[in-house]
Amino acid sequence: MAPKSEPAGLKLRLVAAQRLKAVLAGDNFVPLNAVDLADGRDRALANRLITTALRRQGQLNFILHAVLDKGMPAKSGTFEAILRLSLAQLVFLPDLGAHSALFLAVEATKRDPKARHLSGLMNAVLRSAQANSAKFGMLSDDLLIPDTFGDTWLDAYGEAAIDGFSDALLAGAPLDLTLKSNDPDLIDTLGAQVALADTVRIEQRDRPVEALPGYAEGQWWVQDAASAIPARLLALQPGARVLDLCAAPGGKTAQLIKAGYAVTALDSDAARMERLRGNLARLDYTAETIVGDAGTFAPASLYSGVLLDAPCSATGTFRRHPEVIWHRSVGDVAGRVRLQRALLTNAFRCLDIDGVLLYCVCSLEPAEGEEQVDWALDSLPGLELFPVSAADLPGLEQAVTPKGLVRTHPGMSPSGLAGGMDGFFVARFRRRR
Repeated sequence: MAPKSEPAGLKLRLVAAQRLKAVLAGDNFVPLNAVDLADGRDRALANRLITTALRRQGQLNFILHAVLDKGMPAKSGTFEAILRLSLAQLVFLPDLGAHSALFLAVEATKRDPKARHLSGLMNAVLRSAQANSAKFGMLSDDLLIPDTFGDTWLDAYGEAAIDGFSDALLAGAPLDLTLKSNDPDLIDTLGAQVALADTVRIEQRDRPVEALPGYAEGQWWVQDAASAIPARLLALQPGARVLDLCAAPGGKTAQLIKAGYAVTALDSDAARMERLRGNLARLDYTAETIVGDAGTFAPASLYSGVLLDAPCSATGTFRRHPEVIWHRSVGDVAGRVRLQRALLTNAFRCLDIDGVLLYCVCSLEPAEGEEQVDWALDSLPGLELFPVSAADLPGLEQAVTPKGLVRTHPGMSPSGLAGGMDGFFVARFRRRR
């Protein structure tokens, strides 16, 4: 007798559950690729289930509390991940059908030795959720943003912006590219729109990045519109020596080279630095590259410009990494603040008199942005603010604060395009002595 085949859709659910389980445990989400699931349709569906479960995590937390009388069972393998995927399908992806959510959830639970004793509970919980799916589908978007950051963000950005945060979280991020040269024909071939300066945006794409026109020829690189802002603000003469600290994967390095600077790119991670070198090679760009510690690097001669894209909580990236706002704590932010101050201090040491220092983070936390400016001006003698003006950011004037700082957030869009942008903070300084 031929072996019984597995139910259609079971494998993708098992693979998706393993990936979601790892993310719930603290890993960053990385979309499944062809190695994980060879079939492109299965892979797309699995990624859709995972990302929906992550983007709707706050609402799913509420649903789980409502349907699990005794809370989440301990030491239950993939049970929680399977349950979250299935609830996401039942409540938020009704086009996929309720039957497959119920049936495949129970079958997937039975395949896990640590969870199979809970297959009856899985069935009962999902049937309860199905009966209340209309009510659960109307849950407030206020649940999408965790309390850890919600109050801080409300104070910093206002209620209208927070509504935009929720919309951006659910929508995800479009693809932004920085062009090596302004080529209207290439923009048209890509199906892109100009977002900001040499950044273009592709709102919908049907193929991998590597298959897009111009990739193999090195005509552009992937870079969110917000991330592309700092390097444009350096305001130095071509040929100036510039140090790019924490440089990998190299988007800002490429911008600095494009601007005509003599660039030194430094990063502490050898693997990420190798990726940077590969990205520059595709673009036919060259820079001095150093694997080293940005907190202790001591150059033989000082630089006219230093760009520090400091390690941070990365809360501004939640459109692409929805898990980040659930992984971070107040303590994590405080630890990053201390590290940023050490890196800022050394970046200042590497800067020549009259040189320009750019400090930036992909964080929405004022403690990692605006408050760091106050600290730097108080703690680094000879450093003064070099304010950014609205004229420096045509198409995104609203991101420039009255103090001449730059603050973007996911509810803000360049040139009025749909899709938002990363939460980013930029401060520009000059050294006077």
